[in-house]
Amino acid sequence: MEISTLATYHCLAFVWYFFVAYSITHVKTEERPSEVFLYGGQWKYLTVLNLVLQAVFYGVSFLADVLRLIKKLRCAKCIISSRDLLFSVLAFPVSTFVCISFWTLYTYNRELVYPKSLDGVIPLWLNHAMHTAVLPFALLEILALPHRYPAKKKGLILLGFVAFLYISWVLWIYSVTGEWVYPLFALFNPLGLAAFFAGSLAIIVAFYNFGEFLNRMIWGDSIVILDHKWKGK
Repeated sequence: MEISTLATYHCLAFVWYFFVAYSITHVKTEERPSEVFLYGGQWKYLTVLNLVLQAVFYGVSFLADVLRLIKKLRCAKCIISSRDLLFSVLAFPVSTFVCISFWTLYTYNRELVYPKSLDGVIPLWLNHAMHTAVLPFALLEILALPHRYPAKKKGLILLGFVAFLYISWVLWIYSVTGEWVYPLFALFNPLGLAAFFAGSLAIIVAFYNFGEFLNRMIWGDSIVILDHKWKGK
C-alpha cells in the first residue's frame, strides 16, 4: 500500500477511534444504571481502555506515515518502532480479546458483561463500535503493512505486565467499592477468580501469537527486507 494511502487510512482510523472514545465518555447518563460509571468511571472497563489504546496506536501510525512522506527517515524509524511495538504487544491482542470474549459471554448470558439496562444508555451502533469493529480494524492493519514483532520473551513480558496492571486496577476497585467491574467476577470464589484471570491471560497470549503468525504468513520475507532496510539507514 502506498504511503499516502496508508496515511489517509491511519488518519481516518484515528479520527474514528477518537470519536468513539469521545462518544462513550459523553453518553446520556440521566437514567444510567446505578452500578455503571461510578468509581473509576468508564476507565474501569477494558473496552473503553482499548478505545484509547487504538486511538493512540493509529495516531502514532499516522505520524510515522507523515514523517516518511516528508522524508524524515531518522525520526520515522523511531516512531515506526513504537508503532510496531504498540500493535504487536497491545493493539492486536487486546482488540481480538475484547471482541471475542465479549460476544462469547454476551451470547451465553449478557447480564454477566453487558446488562440489558445498558441498552437505554449506550446506542446499538456504539456497542458495535466498541465490541465488534475493533477486530476488523486490527485484521485490516495486518493486511495493510508488515509489522516487526519484538523478541518473543520481550513481547510476552510487556503483555503480561499490562495485563497485571489491569487486573490490579480491577481488584483495587473491588477493594474500594465492594463491587466487581463485571458481574461475571461475582460468580467466582478467590481460587476460581485467579483461575479465570490466568485463563484470560493464556487466551490473550494466544491472540498475540496468532497475530504474529498472521503477520509472518502474509508478509513473510518482507519483514526481513524491512529490517535490513531500516538498519541500513
